[in-house]
Amino acid sequence: METFASFITCSIFVHFLLCVSAKPPHILFIVADDLGWNDVGFRNPDVLTPNIDKLARSGMILNSSYVMPVCTPSRNSFMTGHYAFKSGLQHLAINPQQATCAPLNYTFLPQKLKELGYATHAIGKWHLGFCKWECTPTYRGFDTFFGFYNGQEDYYTLSVAGGKDFRDNKVPVNATGEYSTFLYSRRAESIIKEHDASKPIYMYLPFQSVHAPLQVPNRYTDMYTNVHTKSRRTYMGMVTAMDEAIGNITKALKTKGIFNDTLIIFTTDNGGAVKFAGNNYPLRGGKATLFEGGTRATAFVTGAGIQKFNYEYSGLIHAVDWMPTVLSAAGGTADSKLDGIDQWDSLRTARESKRNEFIYNIDDFRPEIGGHAAIRIGDYKLIDGYPGLHQGWYKPDHVGYDLNEDVSTNCMRPFFDKMMLFNLQDDPNEHVDLSRKHPDIVKKLKSRLEYYHNQIVPANFPKNSASSAPTSYGGFWSPGWC
Repeated sequence: METFASFITCSIFVHFLLCVSAKPPHILFIVADDLGWNDVGFRNPDVLTPNIDKLARSGMILNSSYVMPVCTPSRNSFMTGHYAFKSGLQHLAINPQQATCAPLNYTFLPQKLKELGYATHAIGKWHLGFCKWECTPTYRGFDTFFGFYNGQEDYYTLSVAGGKDFRDNKVPVNATGEYSTFLYSRRAESIIKEHDASKPIYMYLPFQSVHAPLQVPNRYTDMYTNVHTKSRRTYMGMVTAMDEAIGNITKALKTKGIFNDTLIIFTTDNGGAVKFAGNNYPLRGGKATLFEGGTRATAFVTGAGIQKFNYEYSGLIHAVDWMPTVLSAAGGTADSKLDGIDQWDSLRTARESKRNEFIYNIDDFRPEIGGHAAIRIGDYKLIDGYPGLHQGWYKPDHVGYDLNEDVSTNCMRPFFDKMMLFNLQDDPNEHVDLSRKHPDIVKKLKSRLEYYHNQIVPANFPKNSASSAPTSYGGFWSPGWC
């Protein structure tokens, strides 16, 4: 008996030592901008993404990973673990001239990671506000920032809406005419090369790609001569250029000797913009809609800690989950008051997701069309209000600048047909509205939606401010005017 007790005590002690001595992983969190469900090689062989495909298949493809319909709300959720409708960021995305940013009373993920000893770096698109310095990356937990503050800009001139927009930390950077994807890749490679590998690193890499404007060097469009639509050909070239950048960064991790110790998370911020050649087929809709094409993200996890390989995971994940999940993977613990759920154990072992419901969005800002909201509980999804423009199913050759849809079919439906109910298990592409067939389920989901609606913070979407003018700041969009 004493021998058995001693054995148990020793085993527990050894297990404890192994746990406390385990090194936290390096973490690379990649966000592709406006990348469609059907815009990666592992779903569409016409798209050339060998590096993304290899990474995805070396870990787990997340087939039920959800984000918000547009970029700012998703990025706020990644950073804070809170729904955008509780932050006042639920309506569209922050414009350059708007005096607003992600609420300063929220703690961002990199701030928590720094407490755990991580070096933290952000490279690429911010889009969480910049009107005061306190809103910007190096004030919100990042040791360094290399990229731009706003939501879109020219890939070569690094300018948007009449102003230049690029920073190396706080220092304005003038464009050199180089394609921005290459700039991000080179900076990421440099940081990895110079990093002290004994210290964990968190690299947040929100690419500008593949958001409009559609621009890419000709050598990438030349890979798609069989694609007849110019906008789609350019878009696919942009995807491949981003894939090449990811391959170069992966190579840098291997050269540094830390690839096997790195957890890699890849997600898009919303679905592909069908007007700008993004493709979500066979999902319905696209960016800015509450349909699956606008909110179900192309995503995967691979690397350190992930125990399943070449596996497709169907468990529900939401953008708000990434903050507590990444923090848990790093050895930390998130605030229990977050909307996000720590899904690390579920992801690393491919166990059942801890999430059964989530909010797609709640936005009351447009009373003339009744606003919109959507919720999923289990297999059922309820859309209440206007889902958004471009509500159809678009094959790859039906997307692009030449998309001229009959807007009248997408305006507010008659009141009696205001709600739409789908069973996403049986009908993942949202062809069959069950709202009239199952009024009991509609009532249940509507009641739960109202529970969340009672927690809404009014949208912080102010009018444009003349104080933001780049002419007052040497031609750059700059903090200091709010």
